[in-house]
Formats: sequence, C-alpha cells, structure tokens
Amino acid sequence: MSKRDDLIVKYKEQLEKAGVKVNDELLTKVTIGCGPSIYNKDAATVACSQESELATVKNNYLIKKLGLADGPKLDAAIKSVCEKIGSSVKNKYRAVFYYMLCVEFGKESVYK
Repeated sequence: MSKRDDLIVKYKEQLEKAGVKVNDELLTKVTIGCGPSIYNKDAATVACSQESELATVKNNYLIKKLGLADGPKLDAAIKSVCEKIGSSVKNKYRAVFYYMLCVEFGKESVYK
C-alpha cells in the first residue's frame, strides 16, 4: 500500500469512530483534494481550538472549494464537526474534517 492508502485507512477509522458511514470513493477523492498537506504533520490536522485555523477551513474549503456562501451555517457546521470528532481526539485529520463538511452540505458532486 502507498503512504496515501495508509492515511486513508486512518481517516476511515476516525470517521467510523465519529459515527460516520464512509463512502470510500468520496474519502479517497477528498484526500487527494487535500494535496500534499496530508503528509505535513501540522497541515494534516485541524486545530478546533484555533480560530485562525477554523477561519482557514471556512474560507479556503467551504467558500472557495465547495462554493458556499459565508454565513452562520458555516461556523455552526465547523463547530459540529469538532464536536462529532470529539475533544479527546488530539489529531483531527484535515481529510476527515473536509469529508464530514462535504457530506454535511451535500456537496459530494464537487468531487465527481
């Protein structure tokens, strides 16, 4: 297995622990969409305690990538994902975070 495949296995485990039914094809596409950031220890995770990090997720992913309009729904969805993954989970993987947001907003078509 490649390094990316190994990471996808980790991501799937984290999603399943959060109670999310995983679409393997979508998870792979979201992971590929994250680009090389998945291999950088700092960039590969999302820090829910850092406002600047959450703003980056909102602006670069939800607004630019998924094409959503800015508003309180975006902030609420980000907060919800943080809670679903759980505060006890130290490494909230970016691909997992993006996968959950993509499904939350029904934007799977972005990855077709």
